[in-house]
Amino acid sequence: MSTRTHPRIHAKPEELVPRILVRIMFGLVACVLVIVSLATLTGRPVQNTPPVAPIIAERAIILTGDASGAARVFDTNGTLIADFPSDKGGFVAGVERVLARNRGLQGIDPATPVLLQLRAGNRLSLYDPATGWSAELMGFGASNSRIFARLLDQP
Repeated sequence: MSTRTHPRIHAKPEELVPRILVRIMFGLVACVLVIVSLATLTGRPVQNTPPVAPIIAERAIILTGDASGAARVFDTNGTLIADFPSDKGGFVAGVERVLARNRGLQGIDPATPVLLQLRAGNRLSLYDPATGWSAELMGFGASNSRIFARLLDQP
């Protein structure tokens, strides 16, 4: 008969994750919730946002897409700028779905143009003036950002 003099480090075979790790995880989540709540309630200003850089080039575009991943991009006159088949337009169609959802929640026409903006420092972004939504396209990878950069250059 052996008696243990030290705490059990490993989980029981029927436990996938040791209880102590689960408790630590919930403790960290609670700490983050308290910190964010305090910052919000005290009106602490937002920090670590990207600096506002001057706009070098800008183009108003209209995005359309479908669930298959196909997407089309038009200028404000209705001229087709780019037509992406379902195997090439997944990112553009995904961005269009996010825009459509945000606009649908606010009751805004989905065919309203968005602004494709190139800012100083080669920062490419998409801004929806109707909803205030924006996305820094560099955060989605170079190949996805390149798709929108080509739209800025096309006549």
